[in-house]
Amino acid sequence: MEIHYDVPDPVYVQVADAVDERIRSGEWAVGHRIVSEASMVQEYGIARGTARKAVAVLRDRGLVVSIPGRGHFVAARAKWDQQPAD
Repeated sequence: MEIHYDVPDPVYVQVADAVDERIRSGEWAVGHRIVSEASMVQEYGIARGTARKAVAVLRDRGLVVSIPGRGHFVAARAKWDQQPAD
């Protein structure tokens, strides 16, 4: 995914949308550990704070749960099936 700086959506929302698509498409199943913030930094060429904001958006959407010391995991489908994609 390429980050676009000339669009209205902030970079962290673009990253969250990319991860959201991977989850909703079934690429990452319930319970799957999503890429780490450090991996997002490398994959998307973003700052660590931007990656943290993207994960926060995903948590707010009900798509991921964070487990301290373990990472971020795809939430139970019932949790995010009720959430409309932004």
